[in-house]
Amino acid sequence: MAKAKTQFICQNCGTVHTRWAGKCDGCGGWNTIVEEDPMGGIGSGPGKVPKKGRPVTLTSLSGEIEEAPRIPTGMDELDRATGGGFVRGSAVLIGGDPGIGKSTLLMQAAAALSRKGHRVIYVSGEEAVAQVRLRAQRLHAAETDVLLAAETNVEDILATISEGKRPDLVIIDSIQTLWSDTADSAPGTVTQVRTGVQAMIRFAKQTGATMVLVGHVTKDGQIAGPRVVEHMVDAVLYFEGDRGHHYRILRTVKNRFGPTDEIGVFEMSDKGLREVANPSELFLGERNAKAPGAAVFAGMEGTRPVLVEVQALVAQTALGTPRRAVVGWDSSRLAMILAVLEAHCGVRLGQHDVYLNVAGGYRISEPAADMAIASALVSSLAGLALPADCVYFGEVSLSGAVRPVAHTAQRLKEAEKLGFSSAVLPAASPELPKGAMGRWSEIESLPDLVARIAGSRLKARTEEAGD
Repeated sequence: MAKAKTQFICQNCGTVHTRWAGKCDGCGGWNTIVEEDPMGGIGSGPGKVPKKGRPVTLTSLSGEIEEAPRIPTGMDELDRATGGGFVRGSAVLIGGDPGIGKSTLLMQAAAALSRKGHRVIYVSGEEAVAQVRLRAQRLHAAETDVLLAAETNVEDILATISEGKRPDLVIIDSIQTLWSDTADSAPGTVTQVRTGVQAMIRFAKQTGATMVLVGHVTKDGQIAGPRVVEHMVDAVLYFEGDRGHHYRILRTVKNRFGPTDEIGVFEMSDKGLREVANPSELFLGERNAKAPGAAVFAGMEGTRPVLVEVQALVAQTALGTPRRAVVGWDSSRLAMILAVLEAHCGVRLGQHDVYLNVAGGYRISEPAADMAIASALVSSLAGLALPADCVYFGEVSLSGAVRPVAHTAQRLKEAEKLGFSSAVLPAASPELPKGAMGRWSEIESLPDLVARIAGSRLKARTEEAGD
């Protein structure tokens, strides 16, 4: 009798090994390789008797669309992140830390769509029906017509949602709990996750129903399971936030039917998630305008301008190696800004600890924050508060030059709306509006910015001596 063949698959990246090893060659993870049966599930061999294919109908690109291509939920922040609503027949993957509010968000979206007359099915694989009902009562969604099921078997779920009228939205919470009879492995493994996801995507494409899948994340913040799942779905959304703050951000990292740089901002309360129409007011709510080391950055998230406070603390150190602590920004970019300040501006920070924080737990990924970061660092080192009515934005190069950034007009307009009357921005910035604000200062290089802050400090000391 021939010996059954087995494969060893990494549970993090899906790399197939011929034998077990302690470390994966693909992702470098330790103790992630598990033995699985290659004859079951997606990615396995064709089997002993290959199935004969059948021809499919070929159609042209032109033709009538029977239904609206998108389903707006009525939640403006969710619709903004998805590009205008859920696309019919698409598969959306939502990831986030445990307890961040993924199930709360989807329950509110399901209730909103159900009130509009859409058929919504919520399948929970982690909670019992009674637990989901308790959440629905807390969110005032129990009176809606959302259909609920607690099941983890893929075949049973497909048989359930295929009965009766086609659903407009199906929510699976979560994909790590699904298991299929066709895959001979434990739930949560690479084979089971791929099998379940592909089965759900096939149902969505064939019926036109929108499939929303909830995924767990690893300690690194990435969606757990094989990365191939993110390639299979049409959109990937991350629900981010700090448990120490009430706000939550729904960030789009992949969207085949819309932009990938939009965010939706929510605020967590005892009655669920509340939409934040103006996130700038949220991130500037507890600002201390007289404290040194604080600068307001005018950033962009997709088409939305966001103003956020950047806080820096530069302190003398007695250690041989100064500390560099960063929260909400790239630590490598902070090292670059410190090197430029040292090399081109004469700002000596080699004997100082540097702590950088983005207020509100917000995370900045835009290079335009370089100017605000440098201003906060110099302000903290000089012990001088920056003007309270000024915003900063601009990208700093390794030569010390300040490069223009896009969406200058939107940044200045948002700052003016929130009461800021001045701005420090790169020279020759495009789209400069005429008369949008009281005044702005165009900076060509980082030494000019340092000289500007040092000059204001000298002026303040002169005024104090005169008094």
